[in-house]
Parts: sequence; C-alpha cells; structure tokens
Amino acid sequence: MKYAWLSLGAAVLTMGLKAVGYLLTQSVGLLSDALESGINLVAALTALAALRISAQPPDEEHAYGHQKVEYLSGGAEGGLIALAAISIAVMAIQRLLNPQPIGHLSLGLLISAAASVINLGTALILIRVGRRRRSIALEADGQHLMTDVWTSAGVLIGVGAVGLTGWQILDPLIALTVACWIGFNGYKILKRSALGLIDTALPEQEVAAIRAVLERNCGSKTKYHALRTRQAGSRSFISMHIQVPGDWSIQKGHDLLEKIELEILEFIPSATVFTHIEPLEDPRSWDDLHLDRGAEVEQPKSS
Repeated sequence: MKYAWLSLGAAVLTMGLKAVGYLLTQSVGLLSDALESGINLVAALTALAALRISAQPPDEEHAYGHQKVEYLSGGAEGGLIALAAISIAVMAIQRLLNPQPIGHLSLGLLISAAASVINLGTALILIRVGRRRRSIALEADGQHLMTDVWTSAGVLIGVGAVGLTGWQILDPLIALTVACWIGFNGYKILKRSALGLIDTALPEQEVAAIRAVLERNCGSKTKYHALRTRQAGSRSFISMHIQVPGDWSIQKGHDLLEKIELEILEFIPSATVFTHIEPLEDPRSWDDLHLDRGAEVEQPKSS
C-alpha cells in the first residue's frame, strides 16, 4: 500500500508541474505530457483501490483470495492509457492544421524535466517491487510511469528542437509520435490483464522448475502427470497427479507428496500446491492425461 501511495503522490506533483509547463509554453507536446500525468493520477487511485481489495484474506465466498482484482486494475489502466493516446492524437492533428508559436520555452522545459526525474525514480521503485511481489497492479503502474518518462524525454527533445530551429510543425508531430507510443503500451497492459483473467499458465521458466522437482522425486516406481498451473495476481496455483505403487502405505505416499510440495514452495513461495495421489496399476489413473478428463483417451499399453 505504501508504494501505491508513493505513486499517487508522484502523480499529483508531476501533473501540477507539467500543467504549469504547458501554461507557460502553450506547447501541444507539453500538453500531451501533462495529460499523460493526469492519467497517471487516475491509474494510481485505481491501483490503490485494487491493492486494498487484493490484500484481503480469503473468505467463504472467495476461497482462493481476491488477487484477481489486480487484473481489473491493470485493464482499467490500459484503457485509460489508450484514451490518453486518442486525446493526444486529436489535439496534435488540430495543432497541425492550426500551428501556434511556443513561448517561455526554457522555463517550461526545465519544469517538465524536473517532473520527469520524479517519475523516473517512482517508476523504477514500483516496477522492482511489483515484480518481486508479483503485483500486476504495482508493476502496471510503474510501467505506465516509465512510459511517461520516455514520453517526456521525447517531448523535451522535440520541443527543444522547435526552439532551436523555429519549425513549429515539430511540436504536433512529436505529440502524434507520443500518442502512438502510449497507445502501444496501453495495448500491452490490456493484453496482459486479459490473459490473467482467463487463467494463463505460469511462465515457462517456473513450469520448467516444477517439472525438475517432479523428475527429481519420481523414479522408476513413481510417475506424475496432469500438471496444471495458473496465476492470479500475486498468487500461483499448481496441481498435479502423482502415481505410486498400489501397495504403498498412505504414510509413504503422503511423505512423497509433502517433499514435492515443499521443494516447489522453495522456488515459488507464493504458490498454492494441490497434489493427488493415484495407484500406478489402476487404469483409471491414466484417464486424465489430457486436460479434459471426460475426453476419450486411449489407455497406455503395458510394457
């Protein structure tokens, strides 16, 4: 929550600074930058609300927790970014048709540069913490701020070029470029949020690590299958079936499952692991090799 508050404070401060920069210069490039910071403020409020909800413990109606609300936050932020891109593009086209001179250039650029430095520091913190804690709300907020930093850098360079060359057309052209870049980043955030809502599997490197644990613990007498993974915000869910000889005791099978679960949790601490034990000799143990248990699956031939 404290990082969400940090983002909120940075958004308020930078939006104010960039608004002053626009009022001084009347540059549509700086206006696009200021609008992007306004979107940052709304995004920070959205992330704050999402994190407050996702931090609530599981309850009777939400036994698996509330972490998926972060994907809704990420989707809302992606939509806001896309809206900002459209607004900037419209203003840039209007300025292309009706060019206007830029005033108080040096002071406006200095104020905008100061705001960008604030955004850069905040973005780096949010991205690092978001990845470490698997919070898409924080990471999306950080990525949004980082987009704002690159946007500001482009605007500063372009508006500075206007001052040096006197080519007023550069100002709206820069704004159009900024709009395209912002829209692309909004699309990426929307895509990632949508994938999270439809229970996308864990990243390949994590699945590979899980398989390594299973291969290490399953020998000639034991096997595994039906490995399934999904991610919900900061939580990971992993399930699998472990096949053991039918004459094993319950305790012996339980010990194997406990060992497997603990080794997986060492690599993915935020995971909830579900294991199901089956007798190796029972043909029904092979019925769910495929994701759809009801599908007709050819029984493996005994060697």
